[in-house]
Amino acid sequence: MPEGFESAVRIDASIVRQFVNKTESGDELMLAIEFEKPLTDYFQRKRWGYSVYSASALLFVSVLFIMLMRAESIIYFKYNMVLYLYSIIAALFLLTRYLFGALYRDVPINPGYTPGVSIIIPCFNEADWIKRTILSCINQDYPVEKLEVIVVDDRSTDQSVQQIQDMIELIHSEAERYATRERLTYTVLPVNAGKRAALVKGVEMAKHDLVVFVDSDSFLDPTAIRHLVQPFQDPKMGGVAGRTDVENKYTNNMTKLQTVRYYIAFRIMKAAESWFDSVTCLSGPLSCYRKELIVQHADAWLNQKFLGRPATFGDDRSMTNFILKTHRTGYQDSAICSTIVPSQMKVFLKQQMRWKRSWLRESLRAGSFIWRKEPFMALFFYIGLIVPIAAPVVVAYNLMYVPIVHGIFPGTFLMGLLLMALLMSLAHLLFRKSRLWVFGFVFCLFYEFVLLWQMPVAWFTFWKSTWGTRETPQDIEARLKKEARKRKGKKFGLPF
Repeated sequence: MPEGFESAVRIDASIVRQFVNKTESGDELMLAIEFEKPLTDYFQRKRWGYSVYSASALLFVSVLFIMLMRAESIIYFKYNMVLYLYSIIAALFLLTRYLFGALYRDVPINPGYTPGVSIIIPCFNEADWIKRTILSCINQDYPVEKLEVIVVDDRSTDQSVQQIQDMIELIHSEAERYATRERLTYTVLPVNAGKRAALVKGVEMAKHDLVVFVDSDSFLDPTAIRHLVQPFQDPKMGGVAGRTDVENKYTNNMTKLQTVRYYIAFRIMKAAESWFDSVTCLSGPLSCYRKELIVQHADAWLNQKFLGRPATFGDDRSMTNFILKTHRTGYQDSAICSTIVPSQMKVFLKQQMRWKRSWLRESLRAGSFIWRKEPFMALFFYIGLIVPIAAPVVVAYNLMYVPIVHGIFPGTFLMGLLLMALLMSLAHLLFRKSRLWVFGFVFCLFYEFVLLWQMPVAWFTFWKSTWGTRETPQDIEARLKKEARKRKGKKFGLPF
């Protein structure tokens, strides 16, 4: 069903079965209905075709205008060579990513290829979601004897362990004929050691050659694993990322913004990198690796430090770098999961800051070897590293320096920004067929005026190891130090 069209469907149906289900809270009337026509018939109407054609036309016009505006930049090249060179390079960089993303195709399913898979779920204080995550992982369209699920709890302080036990026992009792007792297990770490330690423990317990990492608030589609393993038919493929959608997309406007952003980040950006077998981040919600590679790099991964501090977050980018250095990494768009995203601004901003810090840290690592990859991909990577880092300076120059010092309204810059936002929105409309496409436009503006300015902060703090959104040992240490500074300040009568 196209995203955003759920509430627009009206279809006749008849009741084919009904019964009363007795529960502790009372009787529940259960109904089974049969639709008079297949739901798919309702999504082949011409009105949707018109939307797609319109999106395609607007997308073409947007690209044309962007190129014309960048060509205009050449006229002013002699006045500020560095700035306008950046403008042209940034536009070409983004447009080529959209081009390669549009040309991307999945690795098709080979019915005879079903390697053994061990799904590992690290859990820390996810009592609200862990039961659903476990159920989605065990409920896969995959040979029973070739799939196992391992849950590793990192000493949660909420009811996560109880929820894990309850769900596993329920699955064992309801699906015993599928040998779940041999395929679904859990363990609790002796101490809170972090996500990486939980994942490594799961790998040590795994009995299959491929291991899949799934976040404890992510939910797999029933065919996710079958699609995810297909690229491993290439013996040089070391890791593959699946697509992550937003599960709570309709919670509020914040989650709607992230819905478009997630889709473009995966379907366009990762898909473009997959063209060159060099996906730079095998994302945490759903990624598959060769077990032997995880074992090979486990010690270095667990004990990774940056500028003398433990690298606690960015585990997905870090492991990707270890693997990408010697193997290929890919993306499989048909391997789909959904995840819970922050619905509060404060939590969202902390998450984004953490991601920017890990991106900077791991990009510096990747920059030391990515030049050995396919030349165009290497160029792709280095430009992609420079553009976001320099962006705050360019935006400040155009929106503040030029109007204040020269008295010139930055019309050309703003028009280019709006067209880039329109490009993102229309790509979402064209590929995703969703009514939420307009939030892509809003997200681009939100990024330029809010999220972009986290980058300078990340420059000077990217060695920090605190999560900001959960109580890890590093977060507790940082909080205690902050409280100590406050007490010391009050002692001497300081205002902070």
